Amino acid sequence: MKKRLETTDHRPLAPCLRSRTRLAIGLCAGGLLLLMLSPIAFAATKSPIQERADRFLVLANAGYQALYRVNSEAQWLAVTDVTPAHDAAAEATGKAYAAFNGNPAVISEARELLTHQKELNELTVRQLKQLLLNAAEGPMTNPDLVTKRVAAETKQASILNGFEFKLNGQPITANQIDDKLEKGVDLNERKAVWDASKQSGPALKPNLVTLRDLRNGVAKEMKYPDYFALEVAAYGMTTDEMLKMLEDWMATLRPLYLQLHTWAKYKLAEKFHQPVPKKIPAHWLNNRWGQEWPGLVEAADIDKYFKDRKPEWIIKTAEQFYTGLGFSPLPQSFWERSDLYPLPPGSKRKKNTHASCWHVDLQNDIRSLQSIEPNARWFFTAHHELGHGYYFKAYSRPEVPYLLRLGAAPGFHEGVGELIALASSQVPYLQSRGVLPHEFNADKTAFLLDDALARSVPFIYFSCGTMPHWEADIYAHNLPPDQWNARWWKYVSDFQGIEPPSPRGEEFCDAATKTHINDNPAYYYNYAFATVFKFQLHDYIARKILHQPPQSCNYADNKEVGAWLNNILKKGGTEDWRKVLKEATGEDISTRAMMDYFKPLMRWLEEQNKGRQIGWE
Repeated sequence: MKKRLETTDHRPLAPCLRSRTRLAIGLCAGGLLLLMLSPIAFAATKSPIQERADRFLVLANAGYQALYRVNSEAQWLAVTDVTPAHDAAAEATGKAYAAFNGNPAVISEARELLTHQKELNELTVRQLKQLLLNAAEGPMTNPDLVTKRVAAETKQASILNGFEFKLNGQPITANQIDDKLEKGVDLNERKAVWDASKQSGPALKPNLVTLRDLRNGVAKEMKYPDYFALEVAAYGMTTDEMLKMLEDWMATLRPLYLQLHTWAKYKLAEKFHQPVPKKIPAHWLNNRWGQEWPGLVEAADIDKYFKDRKPEWIIKTAEQFYTGLGFSPLPQSFWERSDLYPLPPGSKRKKNTHASCWHVDLQNDIRSLQSIEPNARWFFTAHHELGHGYYFKAYSRPEVPYLLRLGAAPGFHEGVGELIALASSQVPYLQSRGVLPHEFNADKTAFLLDDALARSVPFIYFSCGTMPHWEADIYAHNLPPDQWNARWWKYVSDFQGIEPPSPRGEEFCDAATKTHINDNPAYYYNYAFATVFKFQLHDYIARKILHQPPQSCNYADNKEVGAWLNNILKKGGTEDWRKVLKEATGEDISTRAMMDYFKPLMRWLEEQNKGRQIGWE
């Protein structure tokens, strides 16, 4: 579940939400500030500092939850029924929510209280720090800076979402580009398609340069050295500490990656009837950035086993996964308010097709947006999205303040969803749900190879290597814009062993063709964290609870697994993520489990690659 940026242009709020939003803003933002500034709230000299903090946080939590709900309702309408009115409502409520989070009075009081940190309990300190992290995206201590950032973010989103790619002079959509890369076999045509996929970079670069400075500006306003440092602060880490952790993960996985890289380039050279290259040409891969390498293992394709299933069966089976572990069913409102299936042909309503799960009120209103179809991808996706929903449910309890109703670290939510997607892809589980016949004789190596290539190992080198190192360079080190593209391809080459089909000069900005660089900046390492984290949790469940091999196990109906998992989920953000992980697994964050999971594949790859040059050096 990725971070959502609020939309920010200046269209008026739709009438249906105007009065409700004004009321919420008046009661929550204005009322909170009046109370905060009253003698009762500021009788610090007469009351212990903890009492002062408690009073402040009661008000802060109430205002935060109320505006979060109003904003989420408007955002939900904007993505499930795309209309100008709903867009306008979402923009207006998003601004109100951001203005509350960034209010100078909130920032000032949180900072003041944290100067007495040793006199406050841990839960209080965590809430105050979260308030300041929330404020940092739009600190109204400098409204001119925030206004300029809002305008620049809006402009970038407009360029990004409205860009028209062209192939041979004709318009082509991003989905059509992906489809052609997935199916095309002519290398000249593939190169033309790949080149077309990079056309948006030059259009996005000038405003990205402006945004780099504005994002760094809001971070410095909140006393962080740069925007990358602000984002990694959610882990309690510095930029250097985060990059060191990512580099350590790549170092331990490198022998496996080099074997996969070698196998893949021989497979691709055979497919395209070409000599085997040292580095993989980017247009040989089905993914535009080479971040995942799907479509190379035919024996792991199980879509045909879903063709007679209904979409309703898929989402109900996903819920059954959790109830079988001992979790309670989803609330009835989930089924009434979610938007789970594709729109019928000819529908006038438009909706976003990216799967997501929403905690609308930070309490019981949980919803999911999906477009479920009967295939393996949607089966795994449905299990993943409900992982977010059950995380929400677990920490929606009085012991967890609204401000801390989030994952233990930003990567935890995604990691839990990915854990359940991994569990739902295991052959014994698929057999237990009747998807695969009991006599199905899985090619275990093929399934492992597909998992490694399409979802795990190459992704680490993009999400630990290319993306965060390039973004750290532009934010933390102010890399000059006339070096941006050269630095991007240096990292693609060094970390991923991939090269462009032809030279790429500074007239291009290929990094900016990745959506997250524009609208979810300095965040991508969270997906790397989620990948490492899921294997660690899965390894513990398989070995210590189920006593089954991690590569082929079945969580179904095991209450012990559910109780163990719930103990992680129910804490939300009330404890440091390192403590949560160590208490659950006995380990610090590590790629040890991921390496162990792919050990059988490593042996197979070493046999397949005998006599071949390993890697690209």
